[in-house]
Amino acid sequence: MTDSSDSPGYKAPAVHRAFQLLTLVANSPNTFNLTGISQKLGVSKSTTHGLIQALLDMDLLEQHPDKKKFMLGPAMIDLAMSSLNFIGIHERVQPYLNELRNQTGETIFLGMLSRSRGTILATAESPRSINISAKPGASIPLMAGAVGKIYLASLPESQAAAVIRKQGLPRFTPNSIIDEQAYLAEVAHARTCHYALDNEEYLPGIRAVAAGIGKHQGVFLAVWLVGFSGSMTEDTIPGMIEHIRDTVSTLKSVLLTK
Repeated sequence: MTDSSDSPGYKAPAVHRAFQLLTLVANSPNTFNLTGISQKLGVSKSTTHGLIQALLDMDLLEQHPDKKKFMLGPAMIDLAMSSLNFIGIHERVQPYLNELRNQTGETIFLGMLSRSRGTILATAESPRSINISAKPGASIPLMAGAVGKIYLASLPESQAAAVIRKQGLPRFTPNSIIDEQAYLAEVAHARTCHYALDNEEYLPGIRAVAAGIGKHQGVFLAVWLVGFSGSMTEDTIPGMIEHIRDTVSTLKSVLLTK
């Protein structure tokens, strides 16, 4: 008796369906629930449920706080970071990050965000002798200042509130916003104005401005600029906001337009 897995024509249906499921979630601008995924894959709900549970267990999928819809998980982001095709984003965005850096004098980051963290894909360091820096591949907690606010602003208010309750609001600094309603007010402002601010809420003496790009291959991308409070003042931040908005508008056409 021979093992059929050794034959050239052997196929693993579960692996194939899991790949189809991940591809469906990655390529869709919308999120799917169990029924929607089952219909798209053409398999039963019980089979789909088993696939989803396995992918959740491996962090390849994440479940929305409402427990009904699904998105790519942090393990998929790690895989994306290891993919040369995804890292190719660096070459496409670097000129625009450099331009934003030159306009503001601050360090610029482009990264992908999930419900647990932000992972840096590309950077343009400030020319200042003392600056803020981090290499591609480095990650920060989701609730770290402006990054978390701009990500949550991409979600409906109820889902944003559920993420806050799940993640908690850590007190990184004395300026950290740990009151849920006050934080949600910041998120609402980011949702309306399309940018978020960090006023020394993650690191003492450090401010930031963040703006969302949107989903690229199923992963939410954002740009944020970071600098010392001495250079990011009430007088300079409004101009930085305008510059980052212009950059995000350009990057949307570069990354999201097929």
